[in-house]
Amino acid sequence: MSLTKIESEKVEIDNAAENIFNYLSDFNNFEKLMPSQVTNWTSTADECSFTINGMATIGMKIIEKAPFSKISIISNGKVPFEFKLFVLITEKDASSSVGQLTFESDMNPMIKMMVEKPLGNFFNMLAQKMKDIK
Repeated sequence: MSLTKIESEKVEIDNAAENIFNYLSDFNNFEKLMPSQVTNWTSTADECSFTINGMATIGMKIIEKAPFSKISIISNGKVPFEFKLFVLITEKDASSSVGQLTFESDMNPMIKMMVEKPLGNFFNMLAQKMKDIK
């Protein structure tokens, strides 16, 4: 097993870091950011679970919130592998910020080979959707 780290691209967001943070601190809002291949979404403010068609069912739980800059999420319940996901928000000025997702997991090389590209694409797509948060 080795630590796999996948970082999304950094996206410029025309919205204050506080607004982005508050929106993403509630998993009930995440469903609006998900692509069409995500189904069976269920959530509370701090936990969610969903199915990625053709892949797996994923559960996540928010474990820490550093106001306006970082949301720490861990895998929860039925997952193919344990992971941590960090939502990073950097304030540029009062009305704009930069967002990025960082994923970390100890996984074997075979699983890494299978999931690295689809997960990278998924996180880049989620990062892009952060631009749409109003």
